[in-house]
Amino acid sequence: MTASPRIAFVASQIDEAQRALALLCDRHGQCEPAEADVLVPLGGDGFMLQTLHRHAHLGKPVYGMKLGTVGFLMNQHRGDDLLSRLLRAEPAVLRPLEMSAETESGTTVASLAYNEVSLLRQTRQAAHVRIDLNGTTRLEELVADGVILSTAAGSTAYNFSAHGPILPLGAGVVALTPIAPFRPRRWRGAILRAETEVCFRVLDPYKRPVSVTADSHEVRDVVEVRIHESREHTVTLLFDPEHNLEERILSEQFVV
Repeated sequence: MTASPRIAFVASQIDEAQRALALLCDRHGQCEPAEADVLVPLGGDGFMLQTLHRHAHLGKPVYGMKLGTVGFLMNQHRGDDLLSRLLRAEPAVLRPLEMSAETESGTTVASLAYNEVSLLRQTRQAAHVRIDLNGTTRLEELVADGVILSTAAGSTAYNFSAHGPILPLGAGVVALTPIAPFRPRRWRGAILRAETEVCFRVLDPYKRPVSVTADSHEVRDVVEVRIHESREHTVTLLFDPEHNLEERILSEQFVV
């Protein structure tokens, strides 16, 4: 990256992020995302995911600064030394999950997920889901509130709150984690090779409807969901070297 990169700042709607946006644009100028050398989103992890879904196809590196509630994917916000931080930043290349969901009406909806794909019951009744891996049925029937397939970058989020494992970045694995499982009682999930194709089949979609969410994109009344790590899409996040993403994920495993 050059000493004077062209920067595209984007900000969430919270007041603090909007104030920071005005100051940074005044200091460094503003560039359209398609013409920029780097994207700098200002907000929390939710806004970072919005930015990735909106602009990742441009292939620009992304250096986020935390101005929101949660900022695991963000760097600390400081406005005075941004250029030097960009020059020293370390990359983390992420591959999202590709999801294809078929609904009761017969429509097929595709989406990407940088954190996780989660199936959730839509009513008070538990979901009944069959799980196939690479075309082979591994679990005939999971009775639970839902199930999550998480990337390493997303493993410290919803996956971890559902008692799933924290995954090392770059290990080439994903986490399959049930949400409040009732049957089988002793099944607590699995760690899979990232290239595994996972298929969730909803066993009783009319009596026990299920929705699926890829990051924040929800599809309701699904009957089948297929997921695999993308072979085509990547995104590069930039982090301050003293607190890069690999270090953050490692540190999360020693929080007591």
